[in-house]
This record gives sequence, C-alpha cells and structure tokens, in this order.
Amino acid sequence: MARAPVLAAGGIVLRRGATPLIAVVRQRKRNEWVLPKGKLDDGETPKEAAHREVLEETGHDVSVHEFLGTLAYQSGGRSKIVHFWRMEANGAPVRKLMNDIKAVDWVTLEDAVKRLSREYERAFLSHVGPVAFAAAGVAPAIEAEATPPLALDDVEAAMQTLTPAEAASVDALRHGLLQKVKAWLRGEA
Repeated sequence: MARAPVLAAGGIVLRRGATPLIAVVRQRKRNEWVLPKGKLDDGETPKEAAHREVLEETGHDVSVHEFLGTLAYQSGGRSKIVHFWRMEANGAPVRKLMNDIKAVDWVTLEDAVKRLSREYERAFLSHVGPVAFAAAGVAPAIEAEATPPLALDDVEAAMQTLTPAEAASVDALRHGLLQKVKAWLRGEA
C-alpha cells in the first residue's frame, strides 16, 4: 500500500529593486540550494505553512499573493507535494534563519534557475518565475529559457513504463492532489 504523500508549501519570494531578485536558500544538511519551503504542521493550511516556512528559512516577513502552482516529486521513498505562492519580502530580515538553513541569497531569476541544486525545482522555477514577476508588475533582469511542455503522448508513454505499484502510487497522488485543488478552490486551503 502506498504511503500518504508529504504535504509542504513554500514561496517564490521576490524583492523589488532596480533589479528585482528572488530568494534561494542553502540547506545545512545537504548543502543544496533550494526554494524556501517546508512541511505543513498539524491543522495548518498550505498557505499558512508557506508563510511560516518562508519566514523561518529566509528571515524575512513576506506578503503572500497568488497561488503559482504545485510541484510533486519523490523524496526519501515518498511522494512530496509542495504548493507555492508568489511572495514579496517586506524590508530587512526580521529574524535569524532557522538552524536547517545555512544561507539565503537574493539573485536574478536566471541565476536562481541556475543555482538550484534540483532539476525539478529548476524546471518549475523556469516556468513559474516569469509568471511571478509578471504578477508583481516587474520584469526579471534576464528571462530564463522555458523548457517545452511534454506532449500528451510523451506522458502516456512514460505512464506505460510504470510498475503496478508505481501506477497505483501515481493514481493515489492524482486523487490526493485533486482533493487538495478542490479544497483550495472552495477556499479551505
């Protein structure tokens, strides 16, 4: 039986200026550059968790804006589903970084895409980063190249290569994600 996915939330955090910048954080444990995000606490909505996690990982209080999308991937043998919102940093840091985070860096969108350690985060940011900048009414210094979306035939072909257990896990993930989207549309998340 497939284990329930880990639910997490985070932000594509912008800082306005002559050159608008985006936050990336360096994890202490793995020494990887990632987008600020983390697991939901009991009773916490994804949006609340996103705000809390970004504050803890960047040290900045942020304003939370539009929902930008969901990233799903495998981590430690489990599915992880991360919801992201566009956020803007308000002024200087208001707290120290949490112990799990070694550093926060503010870089251009192009540099953020290059800096991220995980391919799936690079692909995600290359797609939603320009949307976040457009929603904020600012232009990124240099736009990253977008990767073309997969054709439906490519997705179907990839699905045919899954083992029965993997296919069941994908079905469970789809169902759980659908329920989360429905809850979000009803304003419950």
